[in-house]
Amino acid sequence: MSTPTTTPVSRMTSLARAELTLLGRSKGTLFAALFVPLILPLSVRSAAEEMDLAEAGLTPGTLVLPAAVGFSLLFAVYSSLVGVYVVRREELVLKRLRTGELRDGEILGGSALPAVLTGLVQCLLLIAGCTVLLDLSAPSAPHLAVVGLLLGLVMSAALAALTASYTRTGESAQVTPMPLLIVSMLGSGMFVPLELFPEKLASICELLPLTPVVSLVRGGWTGDLTAGESLGALTVALAWTLLAVFAVRRRFRWEPRR
Repeated sequence: MSTPTTTPVSRMTSLARAELTLLGRSKGTLFAALFVPLILPLSVRSAAEEMDLAEAGLTPGTLVLPAAVGFSLLFAVYSSLVGVYVVRREELVLKRLRTGELRDGEILGGSALPAVLTGLVQCLLLIAGCTVLLDLSAPSAPHLAVVGLLLGLVMSAALAALTASYTRTGESAQVTPMPLLIVSMLGSGMFVPLELFPEKLASICELLPLTPVVSLVRGGWTGDLTAGESLGALTVALAWTLLAVFAVRRRFRWEPRR
């Protein structure tokens, strides 16, 4: 009797289903992934009332919507995945998976699928909610928003695997994502648009991982990104993604860090 053949897609799908079951049992991770990104945009909306957004050519809607997408990428994808990778590694789950048919990329990708899909659905819901509640018109350049969102999902997963490489325990996985979370929220145009920053500081912040994603999503609605600015944002996002993937291939730890 021949053994049924499997494909990378079927193997990753099976792993993703198992990971989704485990995710549903982690109440703390679910709260951070599902509810925090829904609450934080309200803070941005309140802060927007205190800013002179007209000076930056923005409205509350074009500030809050990209920020909401950014929060979802940071909490539903990046932060939650750091914990997933670390806990599965420390429980020897990743080590056991490597003894089967699954390849390394399939293990990391399959484990990431539930968080990535959660982030995608959440972003779409937040975009719809912001469009209705903040009276936003249809996006002027929807292709930029789509590219920015997809790049953000892939980058967030790759950065999560990289952060997990340097995270020792499940408890420390609650701390190691904090630097990127804080820097992104303060410097990637989520709470305060870069147009209101001093020019030199804005130039530095443009190189942060999440800044191009926020810029592309915002530019998708405003339509004010030039071809050069769009290309620059894409270059920065791709550079961070490729750098993270390269580093994960070389540095990701499959054995418990003891």
